[in-house]
Amino acid sequence: MKTDNQTMDRAIPVGVQRKRRMVRYGKYAAIVAVVMGVAVWLGTLMMSSVDKKSLITSQVDRGTIDVSIIATGKVVPAFEEVIISPISAQILEVYAHSGDTVDVGTPLLRLDLQSAQTDYSKALDEQEIRRQQMVQLTTNTETQLSDRRMQLEVEEMKIGQLEAQLRNEQYLDSLGSGTKDRVHQAEITLRTAQMQLKQLKQQYENEVRVRKADLRMKQLQDGIADKSLEETRRTLDGANIRSPRKATLTYISNEIGSIVGSGSKVAVISDLTHFKVDCSIADTYSDRVMAGGRVLVKIGKERLFGTINTVTPLSQDGVITFTVLMDNPSHPKLRSGLKAEVFVITSIKEDVLRIRNGSYYTGAGNYTLFIYKDEHTLVPRTIQLGDCNYDYVEVISGLEEGDSVVVNDMQRYKGKEKIRINE
Repeated sequence: MKTDNQTMDRAIPVGVQRKRRMVRYGKYAAIVAVVMGVAVWLGTLMMSSVDKKSLITSQVDRGTIDVSIIATGKVVPAFEEVIISPISAQILEVYAHSGDTVDVGTPLLRLDLQSAQTDYSKALDEQEIRRQQMVQLTTNTETQLSDRRMQLEVEEMKIGQLEAQLRNEQYLDSLGSGTKDRVHQAEITLRTAQMQLKQLKQQYENEVRVRKADLRMKQLQDGIADKSLEETRRTLDGANIRSPRKATLTYISNEIGSIVGSGSKVAVISDLTHFKVDCSIADTYSDRVMAGGRVLVKIGKERLFGTINTVTPLSQDGVITFTVLMDNPSHPKLRSGLKAEVFVITSIKEDVLRIRNGSYYTGAGNYTLFIYKDEHTLVPRTIQLGDCNYDYVEVISGLEEGDSVVVNDMQRYKGKEKIRINE
């Protein structure tokens, strides 16, 4: 028994104890390694990923930017004319249809002009009456003034006789054969006749002025009536609705029997071989949109250039409008009604950092975009962007030349610190 107790109380050799500790530490290390591996594996699984093929990237470089502001545009015919009805009448016949090509003078539709023609004929008769009245008034005026002139001539002859009588009385008085009373009476008679002549002359001059005024008033009244009649004639001519030029008929009132009012639209003709662009932009840019400014118009992938022709001076609902005349108004990509992106070029910046323009850009300011950390990882970075044009956006800070930036929509990765790139 004693031998067994001695054996059990024998000390374990140091080498054995060390070996046992090494085994125990190895187990702990293996457990830690497994835990760390699992953590890394789970982290990898939880990291967001994106297919490389879906990324649109732009490399930061240096170059020139034609600074521009973005407007919206709509392609419209370069020429369009609205034809209105000059009178209120019923549509009797329609000769053309929307889409037809019409020449100058081509009949478009016929209106019922019977009532208007009757009124015109009546006005012609009234015009002839006025002409006859004018002849009559002129004749009467000439006759009456002629009578007045005859009276003046008679009075002048009478005064001549009285002057001769006065001289005779004065002569006789000088010879002693006459009397002072007879001379005095002759002088009174002469002065009375002279006063009567002066009165007649004044009456004649007054009557001439009155007659001239009457004639002038009559001429003005007749002139107004004649102009009104001429306007009626033009109205009747215009009521035979015809095309004023060679173009395409884009609209016509084709309901036979319907009544069209005076001044209402009955047809529209357009030149569908030449086009312009009607544009609109926020009125905050009104000081940067001026007639003569250059513009780039994007229709799909096509880039066309033009010049601002007119700018509407007033803002409506926070928007101003302007019209762009195209350098090539008959370009095959131009079609009436097409929507277009319009870039109004305002200045030029040279030797600036820039990246490709895209849907991410909504104006100057700060943005969070993803850049390539390496070929397998994307990381977010806050950058400051400035002006833009149709191709590039100015980089003010946050990027360096040579950086690769993702420029397509990455909103669903907002807040992610890393994104794995799948090949």
